[in-house]
Order: sequence, then structure tokens, then C-alpha cells
Amino acid sequence: MSEQPFTAEDLQTIRDAGLTEGDVLSQLETLSGETIPLPLARACSIGDGIVAIPGAEREGLITLHDRAASQGRMTKFVPASGAASRMFQQWFEWEETEAFNETEDARVLQKQIPRFAFYDDLARLVARDGRNISDLLSDNTRKVLEYLLTPKGLDYGHLPKALIKFHAYPDGSRAALEEHLVEAVMYVQDERHVCRVHVTMSEEHRTAVEEYIAHVRDRYETSYGVRIDLSLSIQSPSTHTVAIGETGRLFRDETGRMVLRPGGHGALLKNLNEIEGDVIFVKNIDNVVPDRLKPETVSHKKILGGYLLKLQEEIFRYLRFLDGTTHDTGSFPEIADFCRQRLSRSAPPEFDTLPGSRKKKILFDILNRPLRVCGMVKNEGEPGGGPFWVEEGDGTRSLQIVEKAQVDLESRRQRAIWESSTYFNPVDLVCGIKDYRGEKFDLERYVDQKTRIISHKSHEGKPIKVLELPGLWNGSMAGWNTVFVAVPSATFNPVKTVGDLLRDEHRGAGA
Repeated sequence: MSEQPFTAEDLQTIRDAGLTEGDVLSQLETLSGETIPLPLARACSIGDGIVAIPGAEREGLITLHDRAASQGRMTKFVPASGAASRMFQQWFEWEETEAFNETEDARVLQKQIPRFAFYDDLARLVARDGRNISDLLSDNTRKVLEYLLTPKGLDYGHLPKALIKFHAYPDGSRAALEEHLVEAVMYVQDERHVCRVHVTMSEEHRTAVEEYIAHVRDRYETSYGVRIDLSLSIQSPSTHTVAIGETGRLFRDETGRMVLRPGGHGALLKNLNEIEGDVIFVKNIDNVVPDRLKPETVSHKKILGGYLLKLQEEIFRYLRFLDGTTHDTGSFPEIADFCRQRLSRSAPPEFDTLPGSRKKKILFDILNRPLRVCGMVKNEGEPGGGPFWVEEGDGTRSLQIVEKAQVDLESRRQRAIWESSTYFNPVDLVCGIKDYRGEKFDLERYVDQKTRIISHKSHEGKPIKVLELPGLWNGSMAGWNTVFVAVPSATFNPVKTVGDLLRDEHRGAGA
């Protein structure tokens, strides 16, 4: 793409976002092409890229986790930038349909709404206006949706998903964010009863989230005898990206201003990189369960944490050996086997013919990088990415979480590999972000910039081509050491649409 001229206003917008003119020109150059597909070698399976942890080892791993948690090494990181509007997309369509009250959907909804955890809040709002919600549901179901979705009522259509009431309990209902706080108490609490939680959000929701936390924090600190050390951050504008229109030129809105868009969840790598943590659990805001189902989730969180800690101990032991002054090369085959068997990272094909000093550097470079242990569940039809072996440019293969948009589906072989996958990425990972000397890794160094995704969307009805940064658990972590561990499907209970809240796993204490 030829260099595009920017107006004075464009340049100011670029500077205000923390970008440079060169950054935007580079984005435009990338947008002139298409997504570079990842060359899949094969899908991962148990024993071939995915570890199944024997039952006999689990208690020991839980003990390792608990010891590190008590030392204050654990933090929970919750990406919560998304608005709830997508959850309620169908309900928005119903609310805008004049004749909705006469439809079968309205009759079904009349029976369903009382089953949701937000029903009591909704009833109070309706009563505030002198109405009875049962009567209103029967007479004007569409009006109830207005109370639920718009600023006239709960405004759920514009709140972040973090603040939507998910689960009902005898003493009240909990929003998704509250469930994450309770989970944190169960597996990141230290010996001083401090629970460290970091939540990312969009700027437009920051005030609402801060006010909600201020309202509920004391309740949980008192109930569980803890102090919740909760920090918040927003996606940095410096991670926003531009778009191009049908003509291939910089896309502008109807006022002529250039449009900067959030760069996808990969932009949150910057937030993760700024956490003063050691071992960090990452879990999406909508993947929570009520208390009656938490024990299994928490148990497997601790198993993942313990597995990471056990690997770290072995990795750090080898790194200290390699970092020493020893010239003993006799241990190199053992270390290379560890890299291949436990970390699924092989040395280059020519490794055996290289001098000892070169072998030492290669092994050190393989081991000395961030580590992540990712839970993987059986693929039961959920949309999203999965675990694959990917061909690297140096002739080796690595474990990667791959999204469908990254696959060359025009290739019969690549499509066959994609469709053969039997495991799914639930975004259930624990990350070790400090090295063997206790110093933080610079996570920006391990991003595969080639994994940016280019997609076609629309802005106010106009088609645009947009750029998403390498995904947080995809290309942003491509250079990490990665281990996939099988976890039960019971640990994955996402809420993508409001109807998901009626599933058995999201029913409250009395279900």
C-alpha cells in the first residue's frame, strides 16, 4: 500500500492514542493483505500434545499450589472488557418488534424471566413505577424487556457482562464479577488472607465497575475473612488499530474523523505485562458457576497451578546449570529430552552436530521464557480455538492455540486437520511470568506479530476491513513454553447468550 496522507487532525488523534504515524502506516500496510494462515501439522490429542494428569498425582500438585498461594505468588487476571449487548441480541430484536406481545416467543419469555437471577432487581424497578411485574409480563412482555435492556430500567443492554446478575442465592444474586471474587478466595488467597485479582475493562464501563466493587467488596471480605486486593486497568488506546474501507483507503466516520478500534483481546497483553505478579491465572469473565459447583473448578485450577510450579522447578534447575561456568556437556541430551518430552519443544534438526557452546545457548533459549499451562476440554461444539501442533520456520513444531480465522480452509489438508480436532480452548490457563532469577519476563518479546488477524466487519452499516492484534492466548503467547492439560468439561460453563443462564450449571444454590 502506498503511503497514505494524514490530516493535522489525524496526526493529533494518533498522538492522543499513544501511537505514532509509523505505527498507523504499518497497520495500513498489513491491512492491504490478508491473514497469514498458520501451517497446522496436526491436532493435539491425549499423549500427543495434551497431558492427562493421573489421579495419584493430583493431591501432590494441589499441595504445591497451596504452598505457593500461601506465599502470595498467585494473582487472578480476568479480561472483562466486553459489553453484555451481544448476550441480549435476540431480546433487543424482540424489544424493537411492535407486535412482540402476540408472539409465541413472548409467551415463552413470560415463563422464563422469573427464573433468571436478575428477576428480583427487575421486579423492584417495575414496582418503583407502581406496577406488578407478574401483571406486566402477562399484559406487555415487550415493556418488561424495555425495563431490562434500556436506561429506563436496569440498562443491561449497555452494562459490561461483568455486572450482569448470573446466579441466585437465598441471600441475594451475584453478578459474574462477584463469582470471580469468590473463586479467587478459594485458590489465590495467601497466608495473610489477601486475594489478588486484576480486572480489565473498557473506559466507558470503568465508573460503573468501580462503583459496583465499592458496593460489594466489604460483603465478601467480611464473609470470607479476607482482604481483596483488586486492581483495574483499561485497554490502552495505544493498542487500537485503524480500518480501511471498500476503496482500500483509511476508513473515516461520517464526520470525516479516522476511526480507531480496540485491537481485540491481544491488546490486553500490555495489561498482563504490567502486573507485578508471579503466577497468574487467566479466565474469561463469563466462565463461572454457582457455589455448589465450584469445588471441582477450584480443584482443577489448583492442579494446573501445581503442574506449572512443578515444571518451573525443573526448568529453573536446568537453567541454573546452563547459566553456570560448567563445560560439562554430558547433561545436554538429558536437558534436550526434557524440552522435547515435557515442553514439546525440540532443538533444531542440526543440534547434534553443533559445538557445545552453541548447544548450551539453544537449550538456554528454549527454557528461559514465560511458561503457561492451559486447560483443554473435549470439543462439544462450542465456537472457538483449539490446541494444535504448528509448523515453525526453523523446521521444528510448537504447541499453539489456533483460531479458525488463522487456518487456510481453502486447503483440503489444512481443513481436514482443523476438523479433526477433538479438544477445545476454554481460556483456562495459568502463567509463570518470572524467570529463574525471580525477574519478570518482558512478555512483548514473545509475540508472533505475523499472527495478526484481518477480518471483514461493518461500521454503522458500512463494510470495513479491520486488524486484530495477535490474540492474548494465541499469537501473543506464541513464543512461550506451552503445556496443554486435559480438564473436565464441567470446568467450562460460558455464558454467551442470556439463555445460557437457564442451563442447569448456572442454577443457584437451590437447583
